[in-house]
Amino acid sequence: MAYATTNPYTGELIKTFADATDADVSDAIARSHAAFSTWRTERYARRGAILQRAADLLREQKEQFAQLLTLEMGKLHQEALAEVELSAQLFEYYVHNAERLLAPEVLPVANPREASAQIVHEPLGVLLAIEPWNFPYYQIARIIAPQLSAGNTILLKHASNVPQSAARFEKLMHDAGLPDGAFINLYATRGQIEQILNDPRVQGVALTGSEGAGATVAQQAAKALKKSTLELGGADAFIVLKDADLDKSAAWAVFGRHWNGGQVCVSSKRMIIASEIYDAFLERYIAGVAALRAGDPANASTTLAPLSSQQAADEVKQKIQLAIDHGATALEVGPKVPTRGAFVQPTILTNVTPDNPAYHMEFFGPVSMLFRASDEDEALRIANDSPFGLGGSIFTRDVAHGAELAKRFSTGMVYINHPTRVKADLPFGGVRRSGYGRELTGLGIKEFVNHKLISIVDIDAEF
Repeated sequence: MAYATTNPYTGELIKTFADATDADVSDAIARSHAAFSTWRTERYARRGAILQRAADLLREQKEQFAQLLTLEMGKLHQEALAEVELSAQLFEYYVHNAERLLAPEVLPVANPREASAQIVHEPLGVLLAIEPWNFPYYQIARIIAPQLSAGNTILLKHASNVPQSAARFEKLMHDAGLPDGAFINLYATRGQIEQILNDPRVQGVALTGSEGAGATVAQQAAKALKKSTLELGGADAFIVLKDADLDKSAAWAVFGRHWNGGQVCVSSKRMIIASEIYDAFLERYIAGVAALRAGDPANASTTLAPLSSQQAADEVKQKIQLAIDHGATALEVGPKVPTRGAFVQPTILTNVTPDNPAYHMEFFGPVSMLFRASDEDEALRIANDSPFGLGGSIFTRDVAHGAELAKRFSTGMVYINHPTRVKADLPFGGVRRSGYGRELTGLGIKEFVNHKLISIVDIDAEF
Protein backbone atom coordinates (compact mmCIF):
# COMPACT_ATOMS: atom_id res chain seq x y z
CA MET A 1 0.00 0.00 0.00
CA ALA A 2 1.58 3.26 -1.14
CA TYR A 3 0.61 6.33 0.88
CA ALA A 4 0.82 9.23 -1.55
CA THR A 5 -0.75 12.56 -2.42
CA THR A 6 -1.76 12.66 -6.09
CA ASN A 7 -3.72 15.67 -7.32
CA PRO A 8 -6.83 14.16 -8.98
CA TYR A 9 -7.30 17.25 -11.18
CA THR A 10 -3.80 17.31 -12.64
CA GLY A 11 -2.69 13.73 -12.04
CA GLU A 12 0.53 15.06 -10.49
CA LEU A 13 2.19 12.98 -7.80
CA ILE A 14 2.88 15.48 -5.02
CA LYS A 15 4.39 13.51 -2.16
CA THR A 16 4.87 9.94 -0.97
CA PHE A 17 5.04 8.51 2.54
CA ALA A 18 6.67 5.36 3.86
CA ASP A 19 4.53 2.58 5.26
CA ALA A 20 4.71 2.01 8.99
CA THR A 21 7.08 -0.72 10.09
CA ASP A 22 6.00 -3.42 12.51
CA ALA A 23 8.10 -1.64 15.12
CA ASP A 24 6.19 1.60 14.42
CA VAL A 25 2.93 -0.24 14.96
CA SER A 26 4.09 -1.77 18.25
CA ASP A 27 5.32 1.59 19.48
CA ALA A 28 2.03 3.29 18.55
CA ILE A 29 -0.01 0.71 20.44
CA ALA A 30 2.22 1.09 23.50
CA ARG A 31 1.94 4.90 23.42
CA SER A 32 -1.82 4.79 22.95
CA HIS A 33 -2.25 2.32 25.80
CA ALA A 34 -0.09 4.44 28.08
CA ALA A 35 -2.13 7.50 27.20
CA PHE A 36 -5.35 5.63 27.99
CA SER A 37 -4.25 4.93 31.55
CA THR A 38 -4.43 8.66 32.33
CA TRP A 39 -6.89 9.94 29.70
CA ARG A 40 -9.63 7.66 31.00
CA THR A 41 -9.57 9.50 34.34
CA GLU A 42 -9.66 13.03 32.90
CA ARG A 43 -12.68 15.09 33.82
CA TYR A 44 -15.24 15.76 31.10
CA ALA A 45 -14.48 19.46 31.39
CA ARG A 46 -10.82 18.84 30.52
CA ARG A 47 -11.67 16.59 27.59
CA GLY A 48 -14.22 19.11 26.38
CA ALA A 49 -11.77 22.00 26.59
CA ILE A 50 -9.38 20.17 24.26
CA LEU A 51 -12.12 19.34 21.77
CA GLN A 52 -13.34 22.93 21.84
CA ARG A 53 -9.83 24.14 21.15
CA ALA A 54 -9.65 21.77 18.18
CA ALA A 55 -12.92 23.21 16.86
CA ASP A 56 -11.60 26.74 17.28
CA LEU A 57 -8.38 25.90 15.43
CA LEU A 58 -10.32 24.33 12.57
CA ARG A 59 -12.24 27.55 12.10
CA GLU A 60 -9.23 29.80 12.53
CA GLN A 61 -7.28 27.83 9.90
CA LYS A 62 -10.20 26.77 7.71
CA GLU A 63 -8.63 27.93 4.43
CA GLN A 64 -5.47 25.88 4.96
CA PHE A 65 -7.45 22.83 6.02
CA ALA A 66 -9.79 23.17 3.04
CA GLN A 67 -6.99 23.60 0.51
CA LEU A 68 -5.50 20.28 1.56
CA LEU A 69 -8.81 18.50 0.91
CA THR A 70 -8.97 19.99 -2.58
CA LEU A 71 -5.39 18.99 -3.29
CA GLU A 72 -5.60 15.40 -2.07
CA MET A 73 -9.03 14.21 -3.16
CA GLY A 74 -10.35 16.93 -5.46
CA LYS A 75 -13.09 18.29 -3.21
CA LEU A 76 -14.70 21.54 -4.35
CA HIS A 77 -13.38 24.43 -2.28
CA GLN A 78 -16.77 25.40 -0.89
CA GLU A 79 -17.51 21.78 0.01
CA ALA A 80 -14.10 21.54 1.66
CA LEU A 81 -14.88 24.57 3.81
CA ALA A 82 -18.22 22.98 4.73
CA GLU A 83 -16.45 19.78 5.79
CA VAL A 84 -14.08 21.74 8.02
CA GLU A 85 -17.04 23.47 9.67
CA LEU A 86 -18.94 20.19 10.10
CA SER A 87 -15.90 18.66 11.81
CA ALA A 88 -15.79 21.60 14.21
CA GLN A 89 -19.49 21.15 14.96
CA LEU A 90 -18.94 17.46 15.73
CA PHE A 91 -16.36 18.35 18.34
CA GLU A 92 -18.67 20.95 19.87
CA TYR A 93 -21.59 18.54 20.06
CA TYR A 94 -19.62 16.33 22.44
CA VAL A 95 -18.16 19.28 24.30
CA HIS A 96 -21.72 20.14 25.31
CA ASN A 97 -23.30 16.69 25.53
CA ALA A 98 -20.75 13.97 26.40
CA GLU A 99 -21.14 14.12 30.18
CA ARG A 100 -24.93 14.03 29.95
CA LEU A 101 -24.92 11.17 27.43
CA LEU A 102 -22.64 9.04 29.62
CA ALA A 103 -24.25 9.87 32.94
CA PRO A 104 -25.00 6.85 35.17
CA GLU A 105 -28.42 5.33 34.55
CA VAL A 106 -30.49 4.30 37.57
CA LEU A 107 -32.42 1.10 36.88
CA PRO A 108 -35.92 0.35 38.15
CA VAL A 109 -35.73 -2.70 40.40
CA ALA A 110 -38.47 -4.96 41.69
CA ASN A 111 -37.88 -4.14 45.37
CA PRO A 112 -36.05 -0.83 45.96
CA ARG A 113 -35.96 -1.52 49.71
CA GLU A 114 -33.70 -4.51 49.13
CA ALA A 115 -31.44 -3.29 46.33
CA SER A 116 -30.51 -0.46 44.02
CA ALA A 117 -28.89 -0.70 40.60
CA GLN A 118 -27.27 1.57 38.09
CA ILE A 119 -25.39 1.34 34.82
CA VAL A 120 -22.14 3.28 34.47
CA HIS A 121 -20.43 3.76 31.12
CA GLU A 122 -16.66 3.30 31.18
CA PRO A 123 -14.15 3.53 28.30
CA LEU A 124 -12.70 0.32 26.89
CA GLY A 125 -9.20 1.45 25.87
CA VAL A 126 -7.30 1.66 22.60
CA LEU A 127 -9.45 1.64 19.46
CA LEU A 128 -8.50 1.33 15.80
CA ALA A 129 -10.23 3.66 13.32
CA ILE A 130 -10.04 2.75 9.62
CA GLU A 131 -11.33 5.65 7.56
CA PRO A 132 -11.98 6.46 3.85
CA TRP A 133 -10.84 9.28 1.61
CA ASN A 134 -14.13 10.91 0.60
CA PHE A 135 -14.41 13.03 3.77
CA PRO A 136 -10.86 13.03 5.14
CA TYR A 137 -11.54 15.26 8.17
CA TYR A 138 -15.19 14.56 8.91
CA GLN A 139 -14.61 10.81 9.02
CA ILE A 140 -11.86 11.29 11.61
CA ALA A 141 -13.91 13.72 13.69
CA ARG A 142 -16.92 11.40 13.56
CA ILE A 143 -15.04 8.71 15.46
CA ILE A 144 -12.58 10.59 17.64
CA ALA A 145 -15.00 13.23 18.96
CA PRO A 146 -17.24 10.71 20.74
CA GLN A 147 -14.54 8.21 21.63
CA LEU A 148 -12.06 10.71 23.04
CA SER A 149 -14.98 12.21 24.96
CA ALA A 150 -15.74 8.77 26.39
CA GLY A 151 -12.13 8.36 27.53
CA ASN A 152 -10.85 5.99 24.84
CA THR A 153 -7.71 6.54 22.77
CA ILE A 154 -7.47 6.02 19.02
CA LEU A 155 -5.08 4.73 16.37
CA LEU A 156 -5.93 6.00 12.88
CA LYS A 157 -5.34 4.05 9.69
CA HIS A 158 -6.54 6.48 7.03
CA ALA A 159 -6.94 5.96 3.28
CA SER A 160 -3.66 5.80 1.40
CA ASN A 161 -4.50 8.74 -0.91
CA VAL A 162 -5.05 11.31 1.88
CA PRO A 163 -1.90 10.95 4.00
CA GLN A 164 -1.38 14.69 4.46
CA SER A 165 -4.95 15.18 5.66
CA ALA A 166 -4.41 12.43 8.23
CA ALA A 167 -1.15 13.95 9.44
CA ARG A 168 -2.69 17.42 9.56
CA PHE A 169 -5.51 16.19 11.80
CA GLU A 170 -3.03 14.54 14.14
CA LYS A 171 -1.20 17.87 14.39
CA LEU A 172 -4.52 19.62 15.02
CA MET A 173 -5.23 17.47 18.04
CA HIS A 174 -1.68 17.91 19.34
CA ASP A 175 -2.00 21.69 18.96
CA ALA A 176 -5.34 21.54 20.80
CA GLY A 177 -3.60 20.01 23.82
CA LEU A 178 -4.44 16.33 23.49
CA PRO A 179 -1.91 14.22 25.43
CA ASP A 180 0.73 12.34 23.48
CA GLY A 181 -0.54 8.97 22.30
CA ALA A 182 -4.25 9.69 22.72
CA PHE A 183 -4.66 10.00 18.94
CA ILE A 184 -2.00 8.63 16.57
CA ASN A 185 -1.98 8.69 12.78
CA LEU A 186 -0.38 5.47 11.57
CA TYR A 187 0.50 4.71 7.94
CA ALA A 188 -0.29 1.07 8.51
CA THR A 189 -0.47 -1.57 5.82
CA ARG A 190 -3.47 -3.84 5.34
CA GLY A 191 -1.42 -6.71 6.71
CA GLN A 192 -0.73 -4.82 9.92
CA ILE A 193 -4.42 -4.36 10.71
CA GLU A 194 -4.65 -7.92 11.95
CA GLN A 195 -1.48 -7.38 13.99
CA ILE A 196 -3.14 -4.40 15.66
CA LEU A 197 -6.41 -6.21 16.34
CA ASN A 198 -4.64 -9.21 17.82
CA ASP A 199 -2.90 -7.05 20.40
CA PRO A 200 -4.68 -7.47 23.77
CA ARG A 201 -4.35 -3.75 24.48
CA VAL A 202 -6.57 -2.89 21.48
CA GLN A 203 -10.26 -3.21 22.31
CA GLY A 204 -12.15 -2.60 19.08
CA VAL A 205 -12.28 -1.24 15.56
CA ALA A 206 -14.52 1.21 13.72
CA LEU A 207 -14.37 1.02 9.93
CA THR A 208 -15.91 3.14 7.23
CA GLY A 209 -15.22 1.81 3.75
CA SER A 210 -16.08 -0.82 1.17
CA GLU A 211 -18.00 -4.03 1.69
CA GLY A 212 -14.87 -6.07 1.02
CA ALA A 213 -12.77 -4.18 3.52
CA GLY A 214 -15.57 -4.34 6.08
CA ALA A 215 -15.99 -8.09 5.73
CA THR A 216 -12.26 -8.69 6.12
CA VAL A 217 -11.82 -6.43 9.14
CA ALA A 218 -14.97 -7.71 10.83
CA GLN A 219 -13.69 -11.26 10.44
CA GLN A 220 -10.30 -10.32 11.89
CA ALA A 221 -11.94 -8.50 14.80
CA ALA A 222 -14.27 -11.41 15.52
CA LYS A 223 -11.39 -13.86 15.49
CA ALA A 224 -9.64 -11.68 18.08
CA LEU A 225 -12.90 -11.29 20.06
CA LYS A 226 -12.92 -7.52 19.53
CA LYS A 227 -15.98 -5.41 18.89
CA SER A 228 -16.38 -3.79 15.46
CA THR A 229 -18.67 -1.22 13.90
CA LEU A 230 -18.99 -0.93 10.14
CA GLU A 231 -20.27 1.88 7.94
CA LEU A 232 -20.14 0.53 4.39
CA GLY A 233 -21.68 1.32 1.03
CA GLY A 234 -25.09 2.63 0.13
CA ALA A 235 -27.45 2.95 -2.81
CA ASP A 236 -29.89 5.43 -1.34
CA ALA A 237 -33.33 5.58 -2.92
CA PHE A 238 -34.83 8.98 -3.68
CA ILE A 239 -38.59 8.50 -3.89
CA VAL A 240 -40.69 11.24 -5.49
CA LEU A 241 -44.43 10.80 -4.99
CA LYS A 242 -46.99 12.17 -7.43
CA ASP A 243 -47.92 15.09 -5.15
CA ALA A 244 -44.32 16.28 -4.65
CA ASP A 245 -43.09 19.75 -5.54
CA LEU A 246 -41.38 18.95 -8.85
CA ASP A 247 -38.97 21.87 -8.95
CA LYS A 248 -37.90 21.33 -5.36
CA SER A 249 -37.50 17.57 -5.67
CA ALA A 250 -35.54 17.78 -8.94
CA ALA A 251 -33.20 20.43 -7.52
CA TRP A 252 -32.53 18.35 -4.42
CA ALA A 253 -32.01 15.27 -6.59
CA VAL A 254 -29.27 17.04 -8.56
CA PHE A 255 -27.58 18.08 -5.33
CA GLY A 256 -28.15 14.78 -3.57
CA ARG A 257 -26.52 12.81 -6.37
CA HIS A 258 -23.62 15.10 -7.30
CA TRP A 259 -22.27 16.67 -4.12
CA ASN A 260 -18.70 15.63 -3.42
CA GLY A 261 -18.53 14.45 -7.04
CA GLY A 262 -21.14 11.80 -6.27
CA GLN A 263 -18.64 10.07 -3.98
CA VAL A 264 -20.81 9.79 -0.89
CA CYS A 265 -22.18 6.62 0.66
CA VAL A 266 -25.47 8.47 1.20
CA SER A 267 -25.71 10.02 -2.25
CA SER A 268 -29.16 9.81 -3.83
CA LYS A 269 -28.21 7.07 -6.26
CA ARG A 270 -31.58 5.58 -7.24
CA MET A 271 -34.37 7.98 -8.28
CA ILE A 272 -37.77 6.29 -8.00
CA ILE A 273 -40.39 8.53 -9.56
CA ALA A 274 -44.18 8.24 -9.65
CA SER A 275 -45.35 7.44 -13.19
CA GLU A 276 -47.66 10.47 -13.30
CA ILE A 277 -44.74 12.90 -12.96
CA TYR A 278 -41.84 10.82 -14.30
CA ASP A 279 -41.42 12.68 -17.59
CA ALA A 280 -41.74 16.12 -16.01
CA PHE A 281 -39.24 15.19 -13.30
CA LEU A 282 -36.78 13.75 -15.81
CA GLU A 283 -36.90 16.93 -17.89
CA ARG A 284 -36.09 19.06 -14.86
CA TYR A 285 -33.43 16.65 -13.61
CA ILE A 286 -31.61 16.55 -16.95
CA ALA A 287 -31.61 20.35 -17.07
CA GLY A 288 -30.23 20.57 -13.54
CA VAL A 289 -27.44 18.06 -14.17
CA ALA A 290 -26.56 19.72 -17.47
CA ALA A 291 -26.06 23.02 -15.64
CA LEU A 292 -23.23 21.58 -13.52
CA ARG A 293 -19.77 22.89 -14.43
CA ALA A 294 -16.84 20.48 -14.26
CA GLY A 295 -13.36 21.89 -13.84
CA ASP A 296 -10.68 22.89 -11.38
CA PRO A 297 -12.07 22.12 -7.90
CA ALA A 298 -10.16 25.10 -6.50
CA ASN A 299 -12.12 27.42 -8.80
CA ALA A 300 -15.23 28.93 -7.17
CA SER A 301 -17.22 28.56 -10.41
CA THR A 302 -16.75 24.78 -10.54
CA THR A 303 -19.78 22.79 -9.36
CA LEU A 304 -18.77 19.25 -10.36
CA ALA A 305 -15.56 17.86 -8.91
CA PRO A 306 -13.28 15.23 -10.38
CA LEU A 307 -13.28 11.84 -8.75
CA SER A 308 -10.62 11.10 -6.17
CA SER A 309 -8.34 9.24 -8.58
CA GLN A 310 -8.12 8.04 -12.15
CA GLN A 311 -8.60 4.50 -10.87
CA ALA A 312 -11.88 5.53 -9.25
CA ALA A 313 -13.03 7.20 -12.48
CA ASP A 314 -12.13 4.14 -14.54
CA GLU A 315 -14.07 1.88 -12.19
CA VAL A 316 -17.24 3.99 -12.54
CA LYS A 317 -16.91 3.98 -16.33
CA GLN A 318 -16.54 0.20 -16.31
CA LYS A 319 -19.74 -0.13 -14.28
CA ILE A 320 -21.61 2.12 -16.72
CA GLN A 321 -20.49 -0.09 -19.59
CA LEU A 322 -21.52 -3.19 -17.68
CA ALA A 323 -25.01 -1.73 -17.22
CA ILE A 324 -25.24 -0.94 -20.94
CA ASP A 325 -24.02 -4.40 -21.91
CA HIS A 326 -26.94 -5.86 -19.94
CA GLY A 327 -29.62 -3.73 -21.52
CA ALA A 328 -29.61 -0.38 -19.72
CA THR A 329 -29.95 2.91 -21.57
CA ALA A 330 -27.25 5.48 -20.76
CA LEU A 331 -27.73 9.19 -21.35
CA GLU A 332 -24.69 11.40 -20.99
CA VAL A 333 -25.74 14.82 -19.73
CA GLY A 334 -24.27 18.29 -20.00
CA PRO A 335 -21.16 19.73 -21.62
CA LYS A 336 -18.25 17.35 -22.07
CA VAL A 337 -16.14 17.13 -18.92
CA PRO A 338 -12.43 18.00 -19.16
CA THR A 339 -10.13 15.35 -20.54
CA ARG A 340 -7.61 16.43 -17.92
CA GLY A 341 -8.30 15.01 -14.47
CA ALA A 342 -10.27 12.10 -13.06
CA PHE A 343 -13.65 13.18 -14.41
CA VAL A 344 -16.67 11.08 -15.31
CA GLN A 345 -19.36 12.46 -17.60
CA PRO A 346 -22.65 12.79 -15.66
CA THR A 347 -24.76 9.86 -16.79
CA ILE A 348 -28.40 8.83 -16.32
CA LEU A 349 -29.19 5.12 -16.54
CA THR A 350 -32.72 3.97 -17.34
CA ASN A 351 -34.21 0.57 -18.18
CA VAL A 352 -32.05 -1.03 -15.50
CA THR A 353 -33.86 -4.30 -14.78
CA PRO A 354 -33.37 -6.54 -11.74
CA ASP A 355 -31.43 -9.06 -13.85
CA ASN A 356 -28.88 -6.39 -14.75
CA PRO A 357 -25.87 -6.67 -12.39
CA ALA A 358 -25.83 -2.86 -12.15
CA TYR A 359 -29.28 -2.95 -10.51
CA HIS A 360 -27.78 -3.86 -7.14
CA MET A 361 -24.49 -1.95 -7.51
CA GLU A 362 -23.27 1.22 -5.86
CA PHE A 363 -22.02 3.82 -8.35
CA PHE A 364 -19.50 6.02 -6.57
CA GLY A 365 -19.60 8.94 -8.99
CA PRO A 366 -22.02 11.14 -11.01
CA VAL A 367 -24.24 8.30 -12.25
CA SER A 368 -27.98 8.19 -11.58
CA MET A 369 -30.39 5.28 -11.98
CA LEU A 370 -34.01 6.30 -12.66
CA PHE A 371 -37.00 4.02 -12.10
CA ARG A 372 -40.69 4.55 -12.82
CA ALA A 373 -43.14 3.48 -10.07
CA SER A 374 -46.85 2.93 -10.70
CA ASP A 375 -47.79 3.64 -7.08
CA GLU A 376 -46.38 4.04 -3.57
CA ASP A 377 -46.20 0.31 -2.95
CA GLU A 378 -44.09 -0.24 -6.05
CA ALA A 379 -41.87 2.70 -5.13
CA LEU A 380 -41.14 1.17 -1.73
CA ARG A 381 -40.68 -2.29 -3.25
CA ILE A 382 -37.99 -0.93 -5.60
CA ALA A 383 -36.41 1.09 -2.80
CA ASN A 384 -36.19 -1.95 -0.53
CA ASP A 385 -34.95 -4.25 -3.30
CA SER A 386 -31.32 -3.54 -2.52
CA PRO A 387 -28.53 -5.28 -0.63
CA PHE A 388 -27.84 -1.90 0.99
CA GLY A 389 -29.82 -0.05 3.64
CA LEU A 390 -28.05 3.17 4.61
CA GLY A 391 -30.26 6.18 3.90
CA GLY A 392 -33.12 7.32 1.74
CA SER A 393 -35.57 10.10 0.93
CA ILE A 394 -39.28 10.56 0.29
CA PHE A 395 -40.55 13.71 -1.40
CA THR A 396 -44.20 14.62 -0.87
CA ARG A 397 -46.34 17.60 0.08
CA ASP A 398 -48.07 15.44 2.70
CA VAL A 399 -45.19 15.15 5.18
CA ALA A 400 -47.23 13.19 7.74
CA HIS A 401 -47.98 10.59 5.09
CA GLY A 402 -44.31 10.60 4.08
CA ALA A 403 -43.32 9.88 7.67
CA GLU A 404 -45.73 6.92 7.74
CA LEU A 405 -44.25 5.56 4.51
CA ALA A 406 -40.78 5.96 6.02
CA LYS A 407 -41.68 3.24 8.53
CA ARG A 408 -41.88 0.80 5.59
CA PHE A 409 -38.54 1.94 4.17
CA SER A 410 -35.90 -0.66 5.12
CA THR A 411 -32.94 1.58 5.82
CA GLY A 412 -31.05 3.20 8.68
CA MET A 413 -32.08 6.78 7.93
CA VAL A 414 -35.02 8.33 6.08
CA TYR A 415 -35.44 12.01 5.28
CA ILE A 416 -38.67 13.63 4.14
CA ASN A 417 -38.19 16.28 1.43
CA HIS A 418 -34.39 16.24 1.69
CA PRO A 419 -31.62 13.91 0.53
CA THR A 420 -29.87 11.87 3.19
CA ARG A 421 -27.49 14.19 5.00
CA VAL A 422 -24.95 14.29 7.80
CA LYS A 423 -25.33 16.48 10.86
CA ALA A 424 -23.45 16.68 14.13
CA ASP A 425 -26.60 16.10 16.20
CA LEU A 426 -28.09 13.17 14.26
CA PRO A 427 -27.09 9.48 14.35
CA PHE A 428 -25.56 7.83 11.28
CA GLY A 429 -25.61 4.19 10.19
CA GLY A 430 -27.41 1.51 8.26
CA VAL A 431 -28.49 -2.11 7.96
CA ARG A 432 -27.72 -5.16 5.81
CA ARG A 433 -24.65 -4.68 3.61
CA SER A 434 -24.43 -1.05 4.65
CA GLY A 435 -22.97 -2.24 7.95
CA TYR A 436 -23.90 -2.23 11.61
CA GLY A 437 -23.54 0.02 14.60
CA ARG A 438 -24.14 3.76 14.77
CA GLU A 439 -21.93 6.81 14.89
CA LEU A 440 -22.65 10.21 16.45
CA THR A 441 -25.11 11.27 19.16
CA GLY A 442 -25.60 9.09 22.21
CA LEU A 443 -25.69 5.94 20.10
CA GLY A 444 -22.19 6.57 18.78
CA ILE A 445 -20.54 7.50 22.05
CA LYS A 446 -21.86 4.30 23.65
CA GLU A 447 -20.56 1.92 20.97
CA PHE A 448 -17.19 1.43 22.66
CA VAL A 449 -17.87 1.70 26.38
CA ASN A 450 -18.40 -0.91 29.08
CA HIS A 451 -22.00 -0.68 30.29
CA LYS A 452 -21.19 -1.80 33.81
CA LEU A 453 -23.86 -2.78 36.29
CA ILE A 454 -23.35 -1.68 39.90
CA SER A 455 -25.95 -3.02 42.31
CA ILE A 456 -26.10 -2.44 46.07
CA VAL A 457 -27.95 -5.23 47.87
CA ASP A 458 -29.06 -5.15 51.52
CA ILE A 459 -30.62 -8.47 52.42
CA ASP A 460 -29.67 -11.20 54.85
CA ALA A 461 -28.09 -14.35 53.50
CA GLU A 462 -30.36 -17.37 53.37
CA PHE A 463 -29.24 -21.02 53.55
